[in-house]
Amino acid sequence: MSHVYCPECGFQNPEAANYCARCGAYLRRDEHGETTLSLTPAELGEGRTAAELRGPALVVRAGGGRAGESFETAGSRTLIGRSPDCDVFLDDVTVSRRHAEIVREDDAYVIRDLGSLNGTFVNRHRIESAELADDDEVQIGKYRMTFLRS
Repeated sequence: MSHVYCPECGFQNPEAANYCARCGAYLRRDEHGETTLSLTPAELGEGRTAAELRGPALVVRAGGGRAGESFETAGSRTLIGRSPDCDVFLDDVTVSRRHAEIVREDDAYVIRDLGSLNGTFVNRHRIESAELADDDEVQIGKYRMTFLRS
C-alpha cells in the first residue's frame, strides 16, 4: 500500500486520502508542494556555517516558510513555543505557547514536552522527554528541525 505524508504534521496517510487523519490539512499532490531541504554545514541559515554557531542549534528543515533558519540553544535551558517570550519563537497555531524545552544536563541535551496539545516528536516518535543526538529530527507543530551539536 502506498502512502502520502501530511505537509503540515508529517502523519502517514493512505494514498487515497485527501485530508490528513491527524490534523485535517489538505494533502496536496501537485509538484508545488512543500519540500524538505538538506543542508550542508556551509549552507546553514543566513549564510552561517557550523563553525560560526556558538553551540548546539536547531535548524528548520521545513514548515512555516522558514527553512534554513537556525536557533542556537543558549544557556542551560532553551524554551520553544508560540509565545514571543520563548527563546525559539515558532509563530503558528500548531505550536503551544510554551511547547517544549531543551535542557543541558552535564554533556547531554534533553528535550521535554511541556504538556503541549499537538505533542513533540523526535525522529517521528512522540516523546515526553528524550536525549538529543546530532542530526536528530525534532518536530514541533508543523516545523521539522534538525538538532546539531556543532
